[in-house]
Amino acid sequence: MRRREVAELSGSVSLGVWAAFAVLAAVAVGGRGAPLELDQDVLVWAVGHRPSAALALARGVTATGTGALPYALAAVAAMVAGRTPQQRLAAAAFGLACLGGGQAVRYAVMELAHRPRPPLADWATHASGWAFPSGHSTTSALTAGLLIVAVSLRAPRGATALRLLIGCWGAMVGLSRAYLGVHWFTDVAGGWLFATAWLSACLWAAARWLPSLSFTAPDTSSNTEEGSCAPRS
Repeated sequence: MRRREVAELSGSVSLGVWAAFAVLAAVAVGGRGAPLELDQDVLVWAVGHRPSAALALARGVTATGTGALPYALAAVAAMVAGRTPQQRLAAAAFGLACLGGGQAVRYAVMELAHRPRPPLADWATHASGWAFPSGHSTTSALTAGLLIVAVSLRAPRGATALRLLIGCWGAMVGLSRAYLGVHWFTDVAGGWLFATAWLSACLWAAARWLPSLSFTAPDTSSNTEEGSCAPRS
């Protein structure tokens, strides 16, 4: 895709998802942050379905959504997306700024929302801070988005299975937070929406003002055509 196309698409997606996030935030935070019926239903189901093996798996998955790992994966995305040292450096700076900036803005929104977490008695892991939007869900979704963009630039017509695997990881981290009882489901959904809107806004800004970033996949068709037109001996 050309830069202008990337900017138009990502800008449109960002505006639409920000609007959806604003609606969800108003619903979730309204009524002093009281849980919705869906939130209650998900929590009741989660508390009633916690065998030891599933708990261990959920705790392992949720641990991948915080700390140094998301930043390391953002660096990996830069290595995949860039085709020259300069492009990799620019992609790394973009990815880390997108991830770090998203964390800062998300934290500010969380402080403004002041939504309480589910009851402490239902927690199956440690958590701190306010609930909306979920930090683990936001971080993992942002990281997954950066990886999917990188893979799509490198292999636009392939690697579908890899993109699905990355997306499933991002989703599972968020779902693990609701399963472990430290977030309402709408906190998780808010994290997903926030991450999508923020990443789209970052891509829009990069397409407009960061010429060092490449938004086109390598074109191998010219080599194929040259090979097909080469004279035979």
